[in-house]
This record gives sequence, structure tokens and C-alpha cells, in this order.
Amino acid sequence: AMLCCKCSTKRNLTMPSPIISTAWLSERLLDPTIKIIEVSAKKGDEANYTEKHIPGAFNFWWKDLCWHETDRQFVTPKQLARRLGDIGISDEDRIILYGDPVQYGTYAFWALTMAGHPNLMLLDGGRTKWLKDKLPVTKEIPKKKNATYKEHSLNQWMRLGRDNIRDNIGKEGRTLLDVRTPEEYSGERVMEYGQFDHGAERGGRIPGAKHLFFRKLLNSDDSFKSMEELKNIFALVLTEQQTEGEIVTYCRLSHRATLAWTVMTYILGFKDVKIYDGSWTEWGSIVGFPVEK
Repeated sequence: AMLCCKCSTKRNLTMPSPIISTAWLSERLLDPTIKIIEVSAKKGDEANYTEKHIPGAFNFWWKDLCWHETDRQFVTPKQLARRLGDIGISDEDRIILYGDPVQYGTYAFWALTMAGHPNLMLLDGGRTKWLKDKLPVTKEIPKKKNATYKEHSLNQWMRLGRDNIRDNIGKEGRTLLDVRTPEEYSGERVMEYGQFDHGAERGGRIPGAKHLFFRKLLNSDDSFKSMEELKNIFALVLTEQQTEGEIVTYCRLSHRATLAWTVMTYILGFKDVKIYDGSWTEWGSIVGFPVEK
């Protein structure tokens, strides 16, 4: 069963939801037109992927898949064509992404959407739910072969930079949504967890930002809550008018923001949700940019 919802993006395409269930994928593991990628927060042998993963899944450390090699930029259509073509994924394949942790899957879903891959899907619940559902796993690493990947065009309408954010603070019709922890939002910390509190020079939030902790959108197995529950959660934070206007979401490095973007765009069908990708690591360190605590 696909989680079904019709929703239109900025380009007014009516499309079925790209979010698929673990049951749906478990029945299609042998489909040669489906390629699975596990996106890891940890690099190489440190990734949980090496212990076990979904059969047939390739693995990428998130920056190796989603970022430019040197610049703080996203993977371009040309780079994506090379990275995926080199392991045997073509632009005609359906790619199913899942994260470890879950928000790394939505981050890759966003980055690959921007790089133009035409048929992307996201596994609901990521690695957590797959393991909880006791579905097949393997240690075997798929063999890499070459495939022809024809590059597609860039699609970055949902990405905003720092100047756009600063120049539109308090703008009518735009709502900023901070999805970090309450401690990060209040300015008590700049990092979600860990003994070292680093990642920005200052704590706080972008002036006027509303708060919605991203974990509230997920069940304990990392799957998305039901549409009804999600509607109720957003109703506590945003007015109906705000959900119909432009919403810009951010966190510390944008992983958690992409999870909220996915929920708002593909489950709730909000029409104009964007991500400020510099998020707090950038904003909290720029000279001369305002911070609220």
C-alpha cells in the first residue's frame, strides 16, 4: 500500500505520493527497475549499513551523495549522473531512498529532487521501521556496474539562501518554521545532542520563527504519523492562513528541515514550502545577521 495523497508542488503537477511503505518495498525487492540507496550519517565502515541492510541497497555517506565535492553546494545534475551511473543506476530507474537516521533519507530525497532525478521514492520509517518490521536484511554489498545516466535539469525552486531570509524577515505571507529541539530554539544549545555544543557561534533562532520539534511528526518507529495527526500538530503551530502561504523551514544543517518539508509537501499538500539550507550552522555564525532568543 502506498501512502496515498494527491498533492501539487509549485509546478502544479498532480502526483501520487512518493512515500512508500516497508510492505510495498518488501514485495518488490527483486524488481530490476528499482534501485535502493541507504543514506548514512556515518562514513564507511562506521555506518550501520556494514552490519546489515535492505537486500540490494547501495550505501552512500550523505555528503558523497548530496553535496558538491569541494564547495558548500548541492550535487549538480552532471555530478549525480556520474555518481549514480558509476554504480549501475540509470536515470530511468526508480530510486528508493532511506536514511540512517531517518532524516538523512529525506535530505537525500530533497537533494536528488533538486538534481532532477525523475523517479524518486522515499521509504517511510527508513532503516528503523524496516528492522522493526523484521523484514529481510543482508550483509552482502551489491556489485557495482556501469549504467548510462542521462542528466536532467536542475529543480531548485524549494531552496532559499540567507539573503532572501534576512531581506524578508517579518514579510506578510511568509512563515519561518524552526524544527530543532526546544533547547536549540531557545538558544540554550546550538547542537541537538552531544557533549560538545558546536556548529554555530551563537544560539537562538531567526527572528519571528515559529517552533515545531521535528520528532513530533514521527511515530516511535520513525514512520510518519497519520495525515489526521499531522494536521492537528500543525494546527497548534500555524494558522490556516499560514499553511496556505509560503513556509520556510530550517534546523541546524537542514536534515530535519527536509523531513518537515516532506510532510508538508507530500502528505499535507501545502503548496509553497521551502527550505533555508544554510540553516543554523550558517545563520548562527554570520556577522551582522539578527538573532532572537
